[in-house]
Amino acid sequence: MSRKAVPSRSVTQGLGRVLVVDDDEVIRQLIAVNLQLEGFEVATAVDGQDCLDHVQEIAPNVITLDVMMPRLDGWETAVQLRKTAETAHIKVVLITARAQEDDIARGTNVGADAYLTKPFDPGEMIRVVRELAGAPPA
Repeated sequence: MSRKAVPSRSVTQGLGRVLVVDDDEVIRQLIAVNLQLEGFEVATAVDGQDCLDHVQEIAPNVITLDVMMPRLDGWETAVQLRKTAETAHIKVVLITARAQEDDIARGTNVGADAYLTKPFDPGEMIRVVRELAGAPPA
């Protein structure tokens, strides 16, 4: 069952828009809440296909992207984002439990701008997203 990606309310505005893509609702909400509290406008998607279906209407500055997801995984989603002129400029952060060197190298090969491994430090995730969004350091 797919849920339509919709913008969530944020506490403050101005740092940019982030699309959080993860099939695990708890992790998706953890990332979203941390970014909202930091001042980002946040939308969510439940998998890579949901991301691609809504990315142009959401128009995010940054996408946090889980790798292991049903329908369309994060690797292929990143490749598709880079292949499309309208989305090729969006910064992509892969957030995954896959921490092997070849996985990290694959992240670079599919065009990811950053790679975080689960479990991740929320402060580090916020720092990376702020940097990629062009927001000033906290």
